[in-house]
Amino acid sequence: MKKFLLPLLAAAVLAASCDDFMQGFGRKGDLQIRFSQTTIPGTRASALPDTNGFIISITDAKGLSIYEGTYGAMKDKFSLDEGNYTISAKSCEFSTPAFDCPQYGDTQVAAVKSGKTTVVTLDCSQLNAGVRLRLASDFLEAYPSSVLYLKCTSGRLMYSYSEKRIAYFPPGTVSLTMADNTGEQSLFSRLLEPQQILTLNLGAGSRSGTGGGVSVQVDTTRNWIDDTYIIGGDNNGGGAGPSDAWSVTEAKRHCGEEDVWVYGYIVGGDLSSKSCSFDAPFSSRTNIVIAGKSSCADKSLCLSIQLAKGAIRDELNLVDHPEHQGKQIFLKGDIVEAYYGIPGLQNVSEYEFR
Repeated sequence: MKKFLLPLLAAAVLAASCDDFMQGFGRKGDLQIRFSQTTIPGTRASALPDTNGFIISITDAKGLSIYEGTYGAMKDKFSLDEGNYTISAKSCEFSTPAFDCPQYGDTQVAAVKSGKTTVVTLDCSQLNAGVRLRLASDFLEAYPSSVLYLKCTSGRLMYSYSEKRIAYFPPGTVSLTMADNTGEQSLFSRLLEPQQILTLNLGAGSRSGTGGGVSVQVDTTRNWIDDTYIIGGDNNGGGAGPSDAWSVTEAKRHCGEEDVWVYGYIVGGDLSSKSCSFDAPFSSRTNIVIAGKSSCADKSLCLSIQLAKGAIRDELNLVDHPEHQGKQIFLKGDIVEAYYGIPGLQNVSEYEFR
């Protein structure tokens, strides 16, 4: 009896396993990734990060890579097997100390469900920390030929007396040392957390806890820079110039505004009420569309741009200038609720390529 039961049980287990496999096979859902409109601390010392250049990584539960590349080159959505996926974003590579190199990023785990669309909204914050030195005149007079270094476990930076930039470091202990012809002495050491920007004032003096008559004070009023900007968002408001331009997403929220700046990537043209072309050659000189990513091929994610007769049409149309496709552009004009079926920009008076 056992001789017959064992093969039957084995066959039943195998059949059940195959059924489970077949049920899981082909269960797919969509994954979409976008940036939040969250305002985060920033600084005039560094350029506003362009989300199109953020490095995106998508891996499955086994650690296998699904995508590794820039946000601008990424597909608008991924069709993936049901399961958990880790999505990470970073504005740049950063591992050793560097000037003017704030790094922003976020990591999230998303559960993709069969037949559903999962949207991951990346809420980026600063991942590294920074130090800036302010040298008093008495320090410069007392130590005219000394050399300052900022150090951490992954490297060091020489901080010249004329340096104005912020030095960025991985979170951890950062030390300030001073070297001259007699040797090198430690002046200050501090454990820095992510997002922390520390300003140190150096003067000549005699204070406990400092070396060789150098006064080191933490400027608590300058630990955070008051300027703000928005990852993927409006950066203060569209009005004064290209540096205040609204993204495509923000521009759509400000229909009716006049003489404002917007920015995006030229992705296509040949607009009609129902369609848009994203592939050259183009046939219409009267319009183009811009989007938040240079790889966008979805009209609903774009902002339509009217090119009125004149110099701007001659300089921007894709019939005569197919090389403009994929370029980042800043434009000044009036935001309208609909132009060829989507929000648009009319009466363009100025533009600037970046």
